[in-house]
Amino acid sequence: MIRYIISRLLMAVPVVLGILFVTFALARLIPGDPCRAILGEKATDVVCAEFIREKGLDRPIPVQFALYLGEIARGDFGTSFRTKQAVTEMIVERLPQTIELTIAAMIFASLFGVLLGMIAAYWANSKVDVAVMIGANIGVSMPVFWLGLMLAYVFALLLKDTPFWLPPSGRLTSGVTVENLTVLWGLAPGHTLYGLVAFISNLVILNALITGNWVALGDAIKHLILPAVALGTIPMSIIARMTRSSLLEVLGLDYIRTARAKGLREFLVIFRHAMANAMLPVVTVIGLSLGSLLSGAVLTETIFGLSGVGRIMYDSITARDYGVVQAFVVVIALIYLLANLAVDLSYALLDPRIRLS
Repeated sequence: MIRYIISRLLMAVPVVLGILFVTFALARLIPGDPCRAILGEKATDVVCAEFIREKGLDRPIPVQFALYLGEIARGDFGTSFRTKQAVTEMIVERLPQTIELTIAAMIFASLFGVLLGMIAAYWANSKVDVAVMIGANIGVSMPVFWLGLMLAYVFALLLKDTPFWLPPSGRLTSGVTVENLTVLWGLAPGHTLYGLVAFISNLVILNALITGNWVALGDAIKHLILPAVALGTIPMSIIARMTRSSLLEVLGLDYIRTARAKGLREFLVIFRHAMANAMLPVVTVIGLSLGSLLSGAVLTETIFGLSGVGRIMYDSITARDYGVVQAFVVVIALIYLLANLAVDLSYALLDPRIRLS
């Protein structure tokens, strides 16, 4: 197992380098001048010439890429052209919101997708099965931005002043705060753990759990419901269809008939025997859904007014802020690679016949 993990991590190195180079090259091949995109009317020829020289954009792309790799090796993603802020600080500030949203959407999609798929498979070809599959097809067909707007309209406007009201935007209600763990634990900016603790501080739900702030925890979860549902509906529908298909195939095998003939309760037949084998393709789909969740978060964050990766990526692309775009693409790619590794490792847990060594 350890050897397999190490080999997969080593195989990820050329993948990350390839992502780095492609992102680096494409960012510079996009039509437009970063100087004029950032400075606007102040961008005279003299100013732009100085800007390009100062940022090293007049050098060949391979030279720029080599310098960029050197900066990353030192743990430095550079500085934003547009805001003059360190890109690492922007990652610490913005990425936690997107991670929270993605995890919440993944939990919603996985739990309800697997449950609906099991219901449809157990009552196959019945009215329940037809209703679930129609719902799944509708869920796949609804764009994230439309569903987000409809959810906000229904739960924030139509259900206003009712117990079912949900906040349509933001991360916390005005007046509700969480502790800054770097201040609480007395860590200075130069401390080794400062960046990690600052990152955890911006994970509002985890921060509230650590500090025991139950008011902030409940408020953060309440604010996360609508964005998570909007983002997770399409993956949930795909997971439901895959679960139904996989479970129907397993339920027709001989060992399931044998288990039923031995008098095992139907609950044990489904959950202990059938789902163990049916989950392998479902887990694969769940892992692949992570990419769509991370990309769909861009629209979802814009609709629900969340200050995550989505908005800053859009602003950085339009302003040709290369360093910010490259840094966030690399970080998201690393998250995706680690998620795929976790999916591969889960195969051995779900099916002991699979050996990863």
